[in-house]
Amino acid sequence: QVQLVESGGGLVEAGGSLRLSCAATGRTSSIYRMAWFRQAPGKERDFVAAAWWSGSTTDYADSVKGRFTISRDNAKNTVYLQMNSLKPEDTAVYYCAARTFRQTSYNYWGQGTQVTVSS
Repeated sequence: QVQLVESGGGLVEAGGSLRLSCAATGRTSSIYRMAWFRQAPGKERDFVAAAWWSGSTTDYADSVKGRFTISRDNAKNTVYLQMNSLKPEDTAVYYCAARTFRQTSYNYWGQGTQVTVSS
């Protein structure tokens, strides 16, 4: 089992920045990839960014490329999402997710953290 706890959400003005953190506990050695998703009110949950747990591979949704950066600290079992140049349309609940080896989808999820960007 892997447990994920997000932190760092809040209210920010458009153009501002926030950094989200996601701390993983439990069987962290089984993690293959970690990612951030977001869900705005009345919309489906969308992929934001992912980082492979070993190596330097990352992936981003087109809507956040150049503004958001995903990074990880394996020693702390923590993944971060640095969000710059925030826009009101970035307002959503942000979820951290982990995919373990031999899984084809993300199988562990955090509880979510609210990010609100005011115009």
